[in-house]
Amino acid sequence: MKEFFLVLISLLKDRNFLKFIHFVENVVSKILSLALIFVIFIALIELVFALVADLNLTNEAKFFTKTLLEIFGLFLNILIALELLENITAYLRKHIVQVELVITTALIAVARKIIIFDPKQYDKADLFSLGFAILALSASYGLVKYFNAKNKDKGID
Repeated sequence: MKEFFLVLISLLKDRNFLKFIHFVENVVSKILSLALIFVIFIALIELVFALVADLNLTNEAKFFTKTLLEIFGLFLNILIALELLENITAYLRKHIVQVELVITTALIAVARKIIIFDPKQYDKADLFSLGFAILALSASYGLVKYFNAKNKDKGID
């Protein structure tokens, strides 16, 4: 029991505690990466099945039974998942959250929502909200790029 408390006290020292936190962050990030890779492959299989089913079940009037917007939505889901995976791998490389990548992922997600937007299902206010979100994210992205370029010119990483 005494050894347990000695280990616990040792762990609570700042340097050791930070090493432990760093270890936990790495483990969680790696588990998230593996789970996301699994999700990407499942989404890819779903996309392939949807395309094959639509190509086999087409009637003569239409090429796809699903709308192209639904198919684009499936593609964009995979693209968003790949961006999330890039966020996680960038974190594992540098151990910092890269805001530019996060904003890019958010832009893709909102753009996906706009692309598959069904005006029959939602109000115009919803479309305006998505448009505002795109403008805000675009402005954020521009500011981040500007300050990143400014810091690179100063030699700050």
